[in-house]
This record gives sequence, C-alpha cells and structure tokens, in this order.
Amino acid sequence: MAPIFRASLTVALLAWAASCSPNLHQTAFSIAKTPTPPPSFPKFSEPFKPKEFESYQHIARCNAIISSAAPESNSSVTELQLQYTHIVNPNASRTLLFVHGWPGLWSTWSNQILHFSSSYSLVIPNLRGFGASTHPGDVQASGAIHDMTADLACILRDAQVGTVTCIGHDWGAQICWEMARARPDIVEAVAGAVVPYLPSAGPFTPTEALVALLPHLSYQVYFAKETHAAINELNASIRRSLRSVMRSIASPPPSDFLLSLDTFLSSWRHTSYIPAVPFMTAEEEDYLVEQFDKQGFDYTLQFYTNPNRLSYYNYVQSQGNFTIPQPALHIAPTGDPVADWVKAAKLLHASAFIPRLTTATIYAAHWPQLERPDEFNAILDGWLDDIFTPKSTVAAPGTQTGTARTSGEL
Repeated sequence: MAPIFRASLTVALLAWAASCSPNLHQTAFSIAKTPTPPPSFPKFSEPFKPKEFESYQHIARCNAIISSAAPESNSSVTELQLQYTHIVNPNASRTLLFVHGWPGLWSTWSNQILHFSSSYSLVIPNLRGFGASTHPGDVQASGAIHDMTADLACILRDAQVGTVTCIGHDWGAQICWEMARARPDIVEAVAGAVVPYLPSAGPFTPTEALVALLPHLSYQVYFAKETHAAINELNASIRRSLRSVMRSIASPPPSDFLLSLDTFLSSWRHTSYIPAVPFMTAEEEDYLVEQFDKQGFDYTLQFYTNPNRLSYYNYVQSQGNFTIPQPALHIAPTGDPVADWVKAAKLLHASAFIPRLTTATIYAAHWPQLERPDEFNAILDGWLDDIFTPKSTVAAPGTQTGTARTSGEL
C-alpha cells in the first residue's frame, strides 16, 4: 500500500503545482487588471459638414411670454419649438453650451464642435427666431436677453443636462454673461467672445449715446429705429447680407461699413458681388443661407430693439445683483471693425463685476472662432484646463501636503 500511496501523493502534488503555475497566475492577473475600453465615440468629418449632425438635433418645447411693444397690450404665453444640437460624449464629465450671436447659427461653432467634442459633451442651440427655432412673433418686445436665458434653461432640461460652461459669441456672449449672473445653479463657468459683460448697474443707456464713443455701432440705431425697414433690406438677398457681415482681417468690408444710421448695406452698393465667406466652405455657407431662408431675418434683430433692451435692463435692476462670481473668460479680437472691445470693457467697468475674470486677446475681426480657430481653441482649452484641473502644490517643511484647486474648480 505504501508505494500506491506515494504514487497517489505524487500525482496530487503535480496537479496542485500545475494549478499554481506562474503562467496561469499571470493570465488571471492580466484579466483582472485590463481596463474596460471607453465607449466608442464618432469622429466627425473635416472639413465640417453641418448636415452630418442632423441625427444629433432635437426640438425642445418651451413656454415663452408673448410681449408687445404696443401700449396697454396684455402678455400671453405660447409654446416655442427650439432646435438644438446635442453631442453626448460618454467619456466626458462636463458639458459646454455654445451660444451664437447675430447673424449666427449653431453651425458657426463648427471648429469648436470638431475640437471639443472629443473631450466634452456639447449643447449648441439655435436661438429663438433663428433657423428652425420658432419665435413668439413680436421682434420688438419678445426677445429680451433674459427671455433667451430662459429658453436655454428649458433646452438644458430637455437635454437632461444639469450644469454647463456657457460660451457665447457676439450677443451670445451677453446671453452667457446674463445666464451666469442669474443662474449660477446652472452655469459653473462662463466665456464670452467679442462682447464683454454689459452690466446693468448704472442708468439705462440708449444706443444713440454710445455712437459718439463707438461710431461703428451706428447700424444698431438703424436696427432699433427702423427695424422693419432693416429686416426688408436684409431679406432682399440673404446670401449677400450674410457675406457683408462675415468678413475677416484678410477680406474686410468697406471702411464705412456699419456707419450709416439709415441703411445697412449701402457701403457695398458699388459692389455687385460680395466675396464668399472667407472662413467657411461653400457647403457651410450654403447651409447657413438655407437655414436663414426658413424665417429670414424677421425676428433676429430682437437684440437691438429698444423695448427688448429696456425690458432686460428693468429685469436686472429689479434683482439688484450685477456680479458674476464664477470663473470667467473674455476673448477680445483686436481687429474687429465694430469696436475696440478691450477699450469697451474698460469703459463699461466690466471687470469690477467679475472678480475671477481672465482676458485674452486674439488678432482677428468679429468672428475669431471661425477666423483663427486654432488660437481660439487653444485659449479656451487652456482656460478650461486651468479652472477644472486640480493643481498640486509642494508643501514647505513641517506643513501638510495635499492638492490645491484653482479658484475655478467647482
């Protein structure tokens, strides 16, 4: 029996040794430690193809107040259908909200969509009255800045997005500044391209009063006083109107552009053909024209009308709070024919109301995100990294070590 016992024991020991093989252990370890690959995320075409994003577009149904500039008129409520593009990056922890200005659309953020969609989720709306987004109907009184911040809050609810960094261009910048002021529960950081924060802390200032200091704002007086004439002028040729505005430093408008108080396009009157938009492909420009054809410019001059401007001023005054406490970035182009925006920000004392403001300049005309996309994106990238990436500190002898966060880390 002893030999059989010894043989059985030997077999058992060999089996046990095989089960404990280093190779088998290494295989088990590798399986346990291999990370789960991140969910796949589509790579979009370059150059930008706006119709490629149709499957990412949605309609939010949002209540809006119908106001009227007519005396003794009553307000009522209607439902707007607001179009927005929502790109969900499954690997991203934060969402960027991009807001266009005049005369923009969601697609005028083309370079930022291609760049930032790999790191963030994105929401890019068409504001009321633009493209497929409907409007209450009265351009004079139903499109104040705070009306549009309410639209954006509704869009974010529809998209099931809780907090965002709001990034705006032109009038979209002022919408973002206001949303940061009024809705700090939604906006964790804010960036404005071109237009600085326009605080409502002082007395109401009619646009006419600003023309002496910023003469290229004369067109805004025309838009405010002769709104319907201006709409008809712009609608006469949508492509020509868009091309007149969307110029670059290398392909500028005539020197007297925007200086008239009674017309918008007169400085182009000796030019039968305005060159194509210099920072768009033919496909992008055609898409822009196609989208503006839906409603024309009928409701897009809402930013300039005196009833809307006064309504917004009174709204902010009634709240009595003019400060934006979040991390903030102003990207000011230095070659914009409309205004010297760095000088304008100083005249407005904008920085006094934004304690965590960073200002960057970029050599571009009115459309820096399109004209100088790489520089624009680098500025925005650096600022986002700075406010959202924890910073390590080296402790002095005898002190505790830890992680220091930037002032913008929320």
